[in-house]
Order: sequence, then C-alpha cells, then structure tokens
Amino acid sequence: MRDYFQELAALLPILVADDEYLGAHIRGEVSDFVRFNHARIRQAGRVRQQTLAVDLVQGQRHATAELGLTGDPTQDRGRLTALLAELREILPLLPEDPHLQLPPDPSCSESIQGEDLPDSSALVAEILAAVAYHDMVGILASGPVYHGFCDTRGQRNWHQQASFNLDFSLYLHQDRAVKSRYAGTRWDSAGWLARVAAAERQLALLGRPARTLDPGEYRAFVAPEALEEITDLLGWRGFGLQSHRTRSTPLLAMIENDARLDPRVRLVEHTKAGLAPDFQASGFRRPPRVTLIERGRYRDCLVSPRSAAEYGVPCNGADAAEAPLSLAMDPGGLATGEALAALDRGLYIGNLWYLNYSDANAGRITGMTRFGTFWVEGGELREPVQVMRFDDTLYRMLGEALEEITREQSLLLDPGSYGRRSSRSSLLPGLLLSKFRLTL
Repeated sequence: MRDYFQELAALLPILVADDEYLGAHIRGEVSDFVRFNHARIRQAGRVRQQTLAVDLVQGQRHATAELGLTGDPTQDRGRLTALLAELREILPLLPEDPHLQLPPDPSCSESIQGEDLPDSSALVAEILAAVAYHDMVGILASGPVYHGFCDTRGQRNWHQQASFNLDFSLYLHQDRAVKSRYAGTRWDSAGWLARVAAAERQLALLGRPARTLDPGEYRAFVAPEALEEITDLLGWRGFGLQSHRTRSTPLLAMIENDARLDPRVRLVEHTKAGLAPDFQASGFRRPPRVTLIERGRYRDCLVSPRSAAEYGVPCNGADAAEAPLSLAMDPGGLATGEALAALDRGLYIGNLWYLNYSDANAGRITGMTRFGTFWVEGGELREPVQVMRFDDTLYRMLGEALEEITREQSLLLDPGSYGRRSSRSSLLPGLLLSKFRLTL
C-alpha cells in the first residue's frame, strides 16, 4: 500500500492544470474479522479496501469526491482521470468558498508501527485456549490500517498502524454477563490471560442474587471503560472551536460562568500516544498534543481548517467534526489494585451504556449501568447490582465528587468498524468518586 501511495502521489501533478490544486486523502485497511459464539469461531473473513477522497481547487472554488480504488495503478489512473473531468465541469457552477483553506508549506512525514503483531490465526488460538470452558461471545478485528495524504505541491504523509481489538463477553445465563475488551498494538499473552482472569472473577459473582438499590447518591469507583463512555460523549461538541463560538458546547458553564473541574483533571488530545495519524484529511498537520483542560479549567479548542478560516485563529489539525481522536487524561496517585479498598463500600462500575445529555448546557449526563456493576462491601466485590439509571453532571463527577485518580491508565481502542475500522483511542485512568447519583 505504501508503494502504491507513492505511485499515486507522483501521478497527481500530471493530472491537473497549472491553475489547479489537487489534494488526495487515501484510507485503507487489511483487516481480519473473527466472530465468536459459545467460545467457537462462527464467522471469519478478511476485508481489504482502499478509498481515495480528492479535492480539486481552482481559486476559491473547489469540488470533492470519493473513489474506491482497485489497487491496479493503470485501472485506477483511468478512473481518477475521468472523475477529475467530472469535477472540472462542476467547478464553474459552484460558489466561491470563503472558508476554504489549503495546507501551509508542504510538510512530509512517515510513520509505520505494529509490524510485529502476530497474525490473526495465532491470536485466535490463544483466545480460544483461554476461554474454552466459558460461553464467550465477541468479535476480533486485527491487521493494519492506512492513512495517506498527498497533493500537487509535493506534500506526502503516510501513516500505517497495525492493531488488534477484541470486544468480548463471558455469559452466565440470559442477561447475566461480564463485558470486557483487550486491544492494543502489541499482543501480550500474560496481559490477555490477566484480562480473562479478571472477567472470570466477576463472572463467579453473577450467580449471586442481584442487589436492588434505591435511587440516591453512592460512593463509586468508575473503571476506565466506564469513564470512556463519559469522555466519548463529552468529545461530541465538547472541545470544538465552532461549538464554543456558537455556544452549543456542553462545557458552556466553563466558558460563561467560570465553572471548573477538579484541579487534578487534565485532558489532552495526545496524538503521539494514540493510533490516529498526525495529519488530517486536508493535509493539515496535528501537533503531538493539544491541552484541552488544564488544572480543571478550559484551555484550548480543537480547530479544523474551516473553523480557523471562519474565526481567524490558527488550525491545529482537527477534523471537520473537531472531536478528539486520541484523548488522554492524566493519571493520579491511587494504585488500581488498592481502588476497592479505598472505595470500601459502594459501587464498582465497569461499564456504562446509552449515554446522552439530560441538560447539555449544564453538562448533565444520563445513562444506564449494565454489565460489570457490582456492590462493594469491605473493599471486596459482593454481588451484582440491578440495572439503574444515573443522572449527574460533569462538574460533580470530575469536580467536587472526585476523590482519587488511579496511577495506571488503560489504552482503550474504539472497536467501531462501521464502513471501516476506527483509529480513535483513549488513554484513561479510573476514578474514585465520593458520590454518584442514581435516579431510578
């Protein structure tokens, strides 16, 4: 794919006129997907795909289109030439775009990682050996994902990242199950067995009668996987410049009323620590990190090229959605192994589900507990908790109610594969909260 990308990049200047600019963003993957049910392979297959999105620019007019690539240079060149001819016919009919921006001086880069990842057959063998005596369901996706950008001014950016992502559950019966994930860029057999052992310990508790809780406030430990659901929702319009300028961000109280989170909370778009490329679809480069929240206060926005042009501020390489792709939260001082003892009595929340805003302007979030929520007594998991709805604000969960942050962070890869595998990731700790509000 890298060689094919270089051939494509060399072809672009030949296809355009002197007064035209052409930018091209190529995305691709070679992914093995394996579905499991009852700890057996139920479906397996390989997806190989690559698409090319082009933007043909003349003055302040531009037209975009996307093309599926075959991988055959001769065939793809003919199809791309025909596509550009269609875009040239459209260009004179389009209005000028006042927010059009092209990348600054060409900046080239190359990153190739994860080449030592075992093939999927080896991963499957280890997975099945560890769960052979369980009713395990899940899906494994593994293999390399590619991103490339090139243009007619000589910019070349290539990003190749191999990873694996196993999203699985161990079932007891009916709706009693423990949900877990194991993902990364380097397979570690000991890490995988530890993940299974942790799920088995929770599975053993699911046979006990579930505790029913009254609505109210409870001490809670929020695992990184549960925190990820909160930060994913926060990423939707939470950090983008456009949502801030239009006052549609859930962090509105931070902007207008100087609301704050706990001073230990620091959120960063940490591109260097994630799987996403350090360039976006239009060729703008991303810095290694952008600090979004510092010492509990808002600091910087994610700025796409169009927002940069509209509001007259520098672009920092955000995509059009201006959402984090590699969000990281700073660790604290609590050892994860001591979290239950520090909690003593309350809720262990392993997962949260179906989150949405109950009052977006106030940063208020509602959602459900489901798999992996247990009652803790004397620092030990005791029994599962019946499904409950929570409703609480970011300013309580990450502010006044925040007691401790774990020293360890978990790298959580987005298991999404709708259309293509996601490159989004989060690096998050666990949180010990003095109060977590359950409503019904």
